[in-house]
Amino acid sequence: MSAASVTVTGATGLLGRRLVRALRDRGTSVTVLTRDPRRARERLGDGVTAVRWDAMAEPAPREALDGRDAVAHLLGEPIAQRWSASAKRAIRESRVRGTANLLAGLAEASGRPGALVSAAAVGYYGGHGEEPLDEDAPPGTGFVAEMCVAWEAASARAGTELGMRAVQLRTGIVLDAKGGALAKMLPPFRLGVGGPVAGGRQYVPWIHAEDHTQMALAALDGEEWSGPINVTAPEPATNAEFSRELGRALHRPAVLPIPGLALQLLYGEMAEIVTSGQRAVPARALVLGYDFRHPQLPGALRAALG
Repeated sequence: MSAASVTVTGATGLLGRRLVRALRDRGTSVTVLTRDPRRARERLGDGVTAVRWDAMAEPAPREALDGRDAVAHLLGEPIAQRWSASAKRAIRESRVRGTANLLAGLAEASGRPGALVSAAAVGYYGGHGEEPLDEDAPPGTGFVAEMCVAWEAASARAGTELGMRAVQLRTGIVLDAKGGALAKMLPPFRLGVGGPVAGGRQYVPWIHAEDHTQMALAALDGEEWSGPINVTAPEPATNAEFSRELGRALHRPAVLPIPGLALQLLYGEMAEIVTSGQRAVPARALVLGYDFRHPQLPGALRAALG
C-alpha cells in the first residue's frame, strides 16, 4: 500500500524535487522540512506543507512528523566540492548530526512514522577495483567511507531504538542532465574534449534519476524493503566505457584521457571519488523484484539527455 503522507528532508535538491513531484503526482500528502519554507514553496509549489527546521541546531519539529506514514531523509551537503577542513566538517555533520537531530524529533513524535528511508552512498565501500559489491560487502576506508558508516549508523537507530523500518539507499552516480555529476561532465564532452579519467579502469556505479525516484518510492511503501539497498543499475560500467557511451549519446569524440594528477591538482583530496570506484550491484533490489526502467547505460544516457 502506498504511503499516504510523507515528510521529506532535502526536498529542494535535485533528487528531492523529483521525489516530491512523484509523491504529489500519486496523491500523497507531502510535508517538507527546510531552513527556508518560503523558498521551498516557491520551488516545490503550494501543494506541499513547508515547516522550518535548522537540521544542525535542533531536533526536527514534531508537528512535521506526527501521524505521517514515512519519512524520506535526503539532506546532505554536496560531496562534489574541494575538501577543505571546513568543507569536510560540513559534509559529515550535515549527514551525521542532521540525521541524529531528525531522530531526536522522531523520538518525541506521537503517531510515529512507520518508516525512515535515508539517503546513503556507494562511497561506503571505498575503492574495490573490479570486485562486485553487494550490500553485504564490508565498508572501506578514507573520508567518504568512514563518513558513510557513521551516517548509516545514525539512520539505523530508527530501527534499533524507535521501532521503525529503516532503509539506507546507497546511491551511485545519478544520471540527470539538470544537475549532479552528469551535468558537470556535459560541457567538456559537448566540446569534444571529454574522455576517460585516470586510466578509465575504475567502475562507475550509475543509476538513472527515474530509477532512483522509483526505488525511493518502493522503499517508502514496501514493508519488505529494509536495511542497506544499492541504488545502482544492474550493470556498472568502467569509466572508459561510461565516457565512450556518453560521447556516443552526444555524437562527440570521447578519447582525450584526463590524468589523475590533473584532477588532484584541480580538486585536491576530493579527486579520490573520481579516480577510485565501486563495482556496486543492486542485489537486494533485484531480489525484491524491482523492475529497472533504465537497466542499460546507452539507453539511460539517451533518456537522461532527453
